[in-house]
Amino acid sequence: MITDEDVRAAAERIAGQVRPVALAPAGERVWFALEFLQHTGTFKARGALNFTAARAEAADVPAAGVAIASGGNAGLACAWAARRLGVAATVFVPRTAPAVKVARLRDLGADVRQVGAEYAEAADACAEFVSVSGALASHAYDHPLIAAGAGTLLHEILAARPGVSTVVVAVGGGGLFAGMAAAAERRGVRVVAVEPEGSRALHAALAAGAPVDVVVDSLAADSLGARRVSADALHWALRPHARSVLVADPDIAAARRRLWGEHRIAVEAGAAAAPAALWSGAYAPGADEEVCVVLCGANTDPSDLASLPEAG
Repeated sequence: MITDEDVRAAAERIAGQVRPVALAPAGERVWFALEFLQHTGTFKARGALNFTAARAEAADVPAAGVAIASGGNAGLACAWAARRLGVAATVFVPRTAPAVKVARLRDLGADVRQVGAEYAEAADACAEFVSVSGALASHAYDHPLIAAGAGTLLHEILAARPGVSTVVVAVGGGGLFAGMAAAAERRGVRVVAVEPEGSRALHAALAAGAPVDVVVDSLAADSLGARRVSADALHWALRPHARSVLVADPDIAAARRRLWGEHRIAVEAGAAAAPAALWSGAYAPGADEEVCVVLCGANTDPSDLASLPEAG
């Protein structure tokens, strides 16, 4: 299982190559981690760079480069990291991937292949491509190097605000959650995992006692649409410092509108799931908690936000 030592090693490997997270006040004893300002618009640049750099250090990148299946964000990060290191990238995305993400993938030089209606179908096509081409298989979330890179965000949050006692993070396949939870435990920090009711891979795994496939039906499915959570995420979700909660799609939509109306922050639906947990009451912090809510991605078309009413 991924450990804090893995996260520390990732932090050393990617130091100076990713953007340090910025924190912004969001209320009484509440902060936003503005990770959507990261390269490629999401936290995933951290894990992708850690994975690709570690493989390059080990001379383990074939001529066919790297290949990944993604709802869009992990593919963007993979393409960015590959281009940074001079490696070819082939990215499989569902046909439902937002056009803004597909266009950006091509801008980054990736060979983009749109297959199927959801992530799992793109993943099957990617696996077949890897077996034929010999490309190095990356993953959107279920790899220790990917999760460890994502976990470096926790170190930066605490460096900026040492008093933070709780971090709230959206969960799809669980890479970000696993990395942050691994880094948080010895520091006494609680990690709240937030999933849409219609995309609850971690919640279902906790109920079953093992990762299981779930049906995905949520407005946040393009970034939180994994059918199955990683074993690392389940391991860390079972630890005493972790908490798993669900939010409804209307609450996610309301949080996205509120972020725009009150803060002029335009994020994708998946990123709005984390603040939705606070604003809907799915997670109610105690009076002694200082909370940091991770706004993990903004690869969205913000044109609809201009017509939204002001919050409040």
